[in-house]
Amino acid sequence: MNVPITVGSRTADLAVPDAVIRWISASELKQEAASKGLIQPQLDEAIRGLSAKGIFKAEPEQVEVLPTLGLYPSAHVLFVGYSEAGGADGLRRSAAAAAKALKRLRAQSVQILPPSISGNGTEGFGTVVAAQALTEGLLLALHDRMPLKKEQGSRYQLKDIHIALDGTAASNEVSAWQSGIERAKLVAGGVCYARDLTNLPGNDLTPERLAFHAEELAREYDLDIEVIDEWSASEQGMGGLLGVGQGSINPPRMIVLEYKGDPDSKEAWGLVGKGITFDTGGISLKKAPGMEEMISDMGGAAAVLGAMKVIAETKPAVNVIAVIPTAENMPSDRALKPGDVIRTMSGYTVEVVNTDAEGRLVLADGLTTAIRRGATRLVDVATLTGAVGVALGTEATGAVTNDTALLLQLLSAAERSGERVWQLPSYPEYKKQLRSDAADLKNSGGRYAGTITGGLFIGHFAEELPWVHLDIAGTAWLEAARGWEPKGATGVMVRTLVELIDHRE
Repeated sequence: MNVPITVGSRTADLAVPDAVIRWISASELKQEAASKGLIQPQLDEAIRGLSAKGIFKAEPEQVEVLPTLGLYPSAHVLFVGYSEAGGADGLRRSAAAAAKALKRLRAQSVQILPPSISGNGTEGFGTVVAAQALTEGLLLALHDRMPLKKEQGSRYQLKDIHIALDGTAASNEVSAWQSGIERAKLVAGGVCYARDLTNLPGNDLTPERLAFHAEELAREYDLDIEVIDEWSASEQGMGGLLGVGQGSINPPRMIVLEYKGDPDSKEAWGLVGKGITFDTGGISLKKAPGMEEMISDMGGAAAVLGAMKVIAETKPAVNVIAVIPTAENMPSDRALKPGDVIRTMSGYTVEVVNTDAEGRLVLADGLTTAIRRGATRLVDVATLTGAVGVALGTEATGAVTNDTALLLQLLSAAERSGERVWQLPSYPEYKKQLRSDAADLKNSGGRYAGTITGGLFIGHFAEELPWVHLDIAGTAWLEAARGWEPKGATGVMVRTLVELIDHRE
């Protein structure tokens, strides 16, 4: 995200912006004009007139655009409703609402008059967190999917953003804003990278092409990378990955990226992202309507790559091993069949009762790969089950774990980032649904508790290490834009993973 963002005084000698954004609370709006000027007397009167009519109430995320008609240097003023009780997430959402209004105006430059932050909100956030939340909401809401057309257009982007602080702002407050903005730009860049990768069509993003993108990322940020082809995968016994990929002309890959921020430590995060570049369901073929959205079945891989991009930029003192098992799940004369038995990299055998439950097969080998390379804590991210959408809709990512402490750490990171994660139970009784008469376990436990049993299948390969599974099948792709998330790929869980691994007070 290369939008220039500056921080300074409201009285700074700057070029006249196309628009000014003025955050305002409901209580501030109700104050008498004589006691509290908002931006300019006639415009203050106009917005308070709309308030008196019940049109603008300064409710969270409500935006009212007023043309200034020469009464103010900029062409438009945007009044944005906000309540500090909403915390940093409320600020992020209101910034996203403002960004959508800027899009409609096609504004090129904007001056932002941010709300005062007392640090007494529900999250107890301070200036750095406020600056990051506001900037994230703005930048992420400005980013849209770029379609491939004969006459290729350009993505709308602001050319200049100026954060205009009160003239009494101390130098340390300016520094805090700059710190939060810079981190937000890096994090938003990782999210948008994941979105753009996920939005690529399946005939472009094959497993080999996904490995190419990972190699480019590794080269840019000096990360160690290993791309395991189908021959090396066979030598290493990656039966899950090879089994899923054997039906396609595009062979599978196992991608391993390593960031070594603390070489003297034996502790290492293992991030494993499902990279099914297109999922037809295989022999257990999916229904045709909506199948085009299965380009998003590598959303977990995109999230891990996006997080690695940010981690490589922020350089925390931790070690991270990112593993992306990637394959294309296709029906053919070579494809896996229901009833086949495969042997995974760990040695465990699996009866394949449903070839559309393929993600867990490649993730089984992905976890083993991460463990053999030294991972001591595991988080896998996957568009795993349609069942998670039935349970949680598109509002929350489902989580299954074997370690409460690690999950609580992740939930705290998700809350700080504004991404919703909901824990699902992992009672031992659910594992009974995965018992097989033909192998160590089968790859589907049936309709009931499908998200839980799918997660527990993956957890079987965690070798008792702390592990959390994140099912993003309901949150990785949207049919309509909302908040800071666009229609299509959302880049969900990039921010949570970054916050988990590189949390800064």
